[in-house]
Amino acid sequence: MCGIVGYAGPRDAQQVLIDGLQRLEYRGYDSAGIAVVNEEESLQVFKDEGDVTKLTGSMPVIEGHIGIGHTRWATCGKPSKENAHPMIDCENCIALVHNGIIENRTELRDRLENEGHVFTSETDTEVLVHLLEEYYDGNLRSALARALEDVKGTYAVAAVRKGSNEIVAARKENPLIVGLGSEENFIASDVTAVLNYTNKVIYIEDGEILTLTPSGVEIFNDKGEKINKDYITISWTAEDAQKGGFEHYMLKEIFEQPLAIHNSLLGNFDKIMSSDFLSSQDFSSVKLIACGTSYNASLVGKYAIEYLAGIPVTVELASECRYSSETREDPLVILVTQSGETADTLAAARLAKKRGHRTLAVTNVVASTITREVDNVLYTQAGPEIGVAATKTYVTQLMAMYMLALKLGKSRTLRRDEIHRYTHGLKSMPRTVSNVLAKSDEISEAVGMLTNAQSAFFLGRHINYPTMLEGALKLKEISYIHAEGYAAGELKHGPLALLDSNTPTVAACVWDMSYEKMLSAISEVAARDSPVLGIGIEGDRDLEAIVDRIISIPEVEGILSPIPLTVAVQLIAYHTARKRGCPIDRPKNLAKSVTVD
Repeated sequence: MCGIVGYAGPRDAQQVLIDGLQRLEYRGYDSAGIAVVNEEESLQVFKDEGDVTKLTGSMPVIEGHIGIGHTRWATCGKPSKENAHPMIDCENCIALVHNGIIENRTELRDRLENEGHVFTSETDTEVLVHLLEEYYDGNLRSALARALEDVKGTYAVAAVRKGSNEIVAARKENPLIVGLGSEENFIASDVTAVLNYTNKVIYIEDGEILTLTPSGVEIFNDKGEKINKDYITISWTAEDAQKGGFEHYMLKEIFEQPLAIHNSLLGNFDKIMSSDFLSSQDFSSVKLIACGTSYNASLVGKYAIEYLAGIPVTVELASECRYSSETREDPLVILVTQSGETADTLAAARLAKKRGHRTLAVTNVVASTITREVDNVLYTQAGPEIGVAATKTYVTQLMAMYMLALKLGKSRTLRRDEIHRYTHGLKSMPRTVSNVLAKSDEISEAVGMLTNAQSAFFLGRHINYPTMLEGALKLKEISYIHAEGYAAGELKHGPLALLDSNTPTVAACVWDMSYEKMLSAISEVAARDSPVLGIGIEGDRDLEAIVDRIISIPEVEGILSPIPLTVAVQLIAYHTARKRGCPIDRPKNLAKSVTVD
């Protein structure tokens, strides 16, 4: 959530900061601002409620080469110009931006107000800039270090001071990177903000604090000792994160899924299937931990691992993991997080390590925080994803689940011919998904029954129960239609009471062990006058006979059907939201990476 960008170098800082903030818009925000140390060595701060375009429309030209910027998502204090970042001190000498939350803000604010500091916002962040003012004695980094000693909470923070050519920054449980250029350097919440200028990135870790100038970067650990860190070269470019002619990032990323699946297989399959990766003899059960969309992928993983490997699997919401009790079991704990920065999932990883469990992270972001918290890492290889609603990162998480299930099954339950069959099915997925994408216009026509609905149901069974949870989540995320995903067998336990001609149903019905049960459930729904959009295998006349509209997918192994079905429900959600005129890439109240628990 929120976005930080900072620049020190010969370029026009104002333009670099605005460019960086626009590239961070996908993270979600409701206000924006920048602070620039101008040529007269004064501090110019401009901020406002609303988007970056609104900010630039009211902002004069500022001459200066050092500055910081921020996109804020309101958590403490409503969206307003006063609550937007950067925050400034009483003397208008120091400007500061902050992601995270200051838990002891009330105590600190009372203390600072008693000492004469005047507050102008409702935010927790403002206590930080006044602490900097309080402790500044000629060394801004030293002042920041002292200020953070007073703070309880989480942060990625950056500050500048008039008359200085340096930016100071630090992190704790919120992402922060340094971009290295030639006689110029950058900080940001995400590499996408700096890829126009450099692909050399240093990932800052918890407890580290830094000073950044045009000529270099100095990084210090939590003991105040200067440390050397190597940079990582980012393999994708700024162009990879652009729309490429598509109307929305989300649609572009949906259509990138065949390539993402190919890259995931190419980068992972041989590694996972090798003899030295995860011996199933080391554990007797698996625990999958995740949030949101990643939780739905984990539910698919449960079905896949239990079906292919015969290993018992539990799935737990990361936000609830801290309340669970330790058991005698010693499971393999798999932590699934697209960004690698999800606060609740990181907390769950630390708890698993504390309990002595073996841990594996499934993530898309190289060198993200989760990769330093676990024993093993599996990168999903999806490439950059800008749309807030996860699409290709979700599908590549599914691929990771299937590859892990196949690996575990190889040494336990699967015959050689079965391994070959499922391997062929996975390696055919780019073509299978391309066939679904070719039906995009047909799906656009089929969603008419959804566009004016207030509520909708998504029904599935077995491994496609979580697929329909994901379909409902996508619809509610970007179209703002209330949607619920249900296991079809639960219809008689409440949902049937809500079905009528104004409540459409999307139902997945494929040729697997649940097929007959799904046909019966769909018939019950149709009998209540609910319009039904069915998703089934090409040529299924029985399904076609009982639904109002049908979307066909190629025939695949039943256990692998969530992948093409997922692409279908993504397109259903996208086309519904587009017809309703919704802001698809930036849905209200949502952010790409949830870094505050």
